[in-house]
Amino acid sequence: MGNYDWTTTFQTIYDSAVANYRGGKRIASHLFTADEVNFLATIGCTPQELFDFVEDFVRGGEPDFATVLLVTAARRDYFLTIQQGSSSGRFLDMDALPAKQEALGGIAWLPRIIEKAKAKLRGEMPSELMYLCGGDRPFLKSVNVHPADFLRVVWAAGDDRQEIVDYVKAAAGKR
Repeated sequence: MGNYDWTTTFQTIYDSAVANYRGGKRIASHLFTADEVNFLATIGCTPQELFDFVEDFVRGGEPDFATVLLVTAARRDYFLTIQQGSSSGRFLDMDALPAKQEALGGIAWLPRIIEKAKAKLRGEMPSELMYLCGGDRPFLKSVNVHPADFLRVVWAAGDDRQEIVDYVKAAAGKR
């Protein structure tokens, strides 16, 4: 498997996981083969992350594969360029995550999803947390920002939270 065809391999793994989930395999550690887990590691994706996407899709119809691929591509880019293919070995402390109702720039949920996006980019999501969960999706839809675009904006903004606020407000038509 080379870099050129990683998306094909990823889709094959995703499609197999959807079929396996529908067939009754409902635990992340049982959903993927060892070769699939090894492949996912080369693109900075954990079995739990892909399991969460598959579970939400099968149970609720979203996120669709195109969104999963774009989000995974953003993480992969960060993993390969910034992290040079190495995991940080750290995980986000759930107690440090902003509350769901906390606001930034007058926008509730924004501080929380910024921290989740940073953790997603760095591969530091704890297994009990998901970027693009059932709370993130309605938020991103409400501000008219694609989940993969949000990751890239957070990446580009670095520590400049105001840049993220400005982007979200512009996308939502709230300037």
